[in-house]
Amino acid sequence: MPTTFTDIPETRPATPLLDQVDSPAQLKEFSHDQLLTLADELRAFILYSVGKSGGHFGAGLGVVELTIALHTVFNTPHDRLVWDVGHQTYPHKILTGRREQMTQMRQKDGPSGFPKRSESEYDSFGVGHSSTSISAALGMAMASNQLGIERKTVAVIGDGAMTAGMAFEAINHAAHVDNDLLVVLNDNQMSISHNVGGLSTYFSKLWASKFYNQLRESGKKALKVIPQAASFVKHTEEYMKGMVSPATIFEELGFNYIGPIDGHDLPLLIQTLNKLKEIKGPVLLHTITHKGKGFGPAETDPVGYHALTKIEPKIDSAETPKPKLPKYQIVFGDWLCDMAEQDTKLVGITPAMCEGSGMVEFAERFPDRYADVAIAEQHAVTLAAGMACEGLKPVVAIYSTFLQRGYDQLIHDVAIQNLDVLFAMDRAGLVGEDGATHAGAYDLSYLRCIPNMLIMAPSDENETRQLLYTGYIHQGPAAVRYPRGTGPGAIIDKTMTALPIGKAVTKREGSKVAILNFGTLLGSALQVAEQLDATVVDMRFVKPLDKEMVLKLAASHKLLVTLEENAIAGGAGSGVSELLAEEAVVIPVLQLGLADKLIDHANHNEQLSLAGLDSEQIISRIQQRLDRL
Repeated sequence: MPTTFTDIPETRPATPLLDQVDSPAQLKEFSHDQLLTLADELRAFILYSVGKSGGHFGAGLGVVELTIALHTVFNTPHDRLVWDVGHQTYPHKILTGRREQMTQMRQKDGPSGFPKRSESEYDSFGVGHSSTSISAALGMAMASNQLGIERKTVAVIGDGAMTAGMAFEAINHAAHVDNDLLVVLNDNQMSISHNVGGLSTYFSKLWASKFYNQLRESGKKALKVIPQAASFVKHTEEYMKGMVSPATIFEELGFNYIGPIDGHDLPLLIQTLNKLKEIKGPVLLHTITHKGKGFGPAETDPVGYHALTKIEPKIDSAETPKPKLPKYQIVFGDWLCDMAEQDTKLVGITPAMCEGSGMVEFAERFPDRYADVAIAEQHAVTLAAGMACEGLKPVVAIYSTFLQRGYDQLIHDVAIQNLDVLFAMDRAGLVGEDGATHAGAYDLSYLRCIPNMLIMAPSDENETRQLLYTGYIHQGPAAVRYPRGTGPGAIIDKTMTALPIGKAVTKREGSKVAILNFGTLLGSALQVAEQLDATVVDMRFVKPLDKEMVLKLAASHKLLVTLEENAIAGGAGSGVSELLAEEAVVIPVLQLGLADKLIDHANHNEQLSLAGLDSEQIISRIQQRLDRL
């Protein structure tokens, strides 16, 4: 059994075997006993390194044995190993030459928190969103077959990711083309939060179903009367289990199903994988693992230990701790509960992000009006549309980057029908250490072109609350975008007041330059304005724009500057330029936002600097434009 740790090491643990591993090929030289020792060392090193860097935690601990087994049995990187989501790939990164970089994980110039093709040849497919592994691995297998290359292809996917339709689309296609493909289902009965519609939950419900248990009880009664019925009852029970077992489901879909097996039994995993790599066609290996395995606190609280923040040195007890500001997700969660108390038609929907979206209290207080649809963003959007058709008031809490996955549904099912759905879009803008895969860099651009959409970008916590209310009482589709983390500390008015739609607010009067701010960079805009004596306007609404305000500023200033934490292409600044062009107003416009490049992982302030959106660079860029006038 794996060693169970209870503390996170503050100093680097002794890992003599792990220190010998610079590439997975070296694992093949280890004995089974050495590999078991290596698993303990690997867990200890993960605990130490994540304590230094912060990062995803429980998922990696749960696949230590599986990772060792895969790299021992297969010839990576020639054989392709495709991970889903990527939260669980820290052991993989450590074993593939990145051990000594792990304390810089997710930090500027350090390793990504997810597989990344440009980082290592062992990262065969870049990932960050869930449920892509089987599709990508199948594409690789088909390409290898077409090119005449002999190689094995393995996809590792969790039970949470298996709730997404994309995974089953890939499974259906894999059975059709019949290429060699191994899918490892890592079933830890958890996704980021408690699994919804996951395999284990589904099967548990079937075993506990009224029909199945009535059958068993009827059989027991029959045995008392007709002893010869024993064989019939036994075979009937086996038949019923067969109809609903994982084996039947996957084999009916065209896969050779093996399992479930203990995902922490390293010798068994190696033995099984060695046999499976000789089997032709699509194969699914079902492993049962425990998220957070080997770290006591994470085993008992896998949700709380999904990720870990960097462990900072203890501060002097004499220092007065700074008051904690509420995160934007908490601002949303509080508003959602308050709104639900006022309106019984409100329903809250999330695609498997209850904790991340701040919906825990709402789910507990209003369970009948809460829907976690699992990792199924497309379904979440159309579910909301169906509810809106019947007079309910759905609020879809979703990360900006994940709404991208439901874009067709947003247009086809919500906007075209002008349905009354509010999208509360968390993680808008740059998101720090999670990097480009999770950045909400495009929502203003992809929303602004959709008819009927009301789009709002609040600048602080109170404005977020009030604009959520404004969007909620608006008839038609509406979206409020807000960032990850905390805000500037604005006083939140518990009273909910609808703000006039399409009306901006002047925050500072100045001359020559007018800064039109969209969102939470308002603080930087005001700092810049003090040095440049600029006007600052908090636009609040991206669509509709405050036409009267824009034309007024254009008539009284020499330069308009638009500021947003969104892609410049098609963003809020583009909307301002389009309005001016339509009105035949000629004035220089400097659009400041995210340029046409990806911003790598770093902390949020470092990312703003990389994007040219810190105060110093904003001043410099404005001054350079003024010098050209």
